[in-house]
Amino acid sequence: MKPIHIMTLIAFLASLCSIVCGLILDVDYSQKLVGFGVLGLFLVVFPLFSYYRWKGKDVKDYMLTKENLDKMRENQKENKY
Repeated sequence: MKPIHIMTLIAFLASLCSIVCGLILDVDYSQKLVGFGVLGLFLVVFPLFSYYRWKGKDVKDYMLTKENLDKMRENQKENKY
């Protein structure tokens, strides 16, 4: 397993555990546990996951440029008939 997988998994499990503990436990700081869990998901887990999934891919392939629009139109014409 790659280190990025391990870091993402640990951060996800920590955030999930924080959210669940905040919802289940009846302590004064339970709302803070839920809040920190959600922050961990959005500020740590999501960027790590996005970096892993987009690493090595060209962003220009996913942008709507004139060339990509022309390719899409050609594919639509070919698939109609």
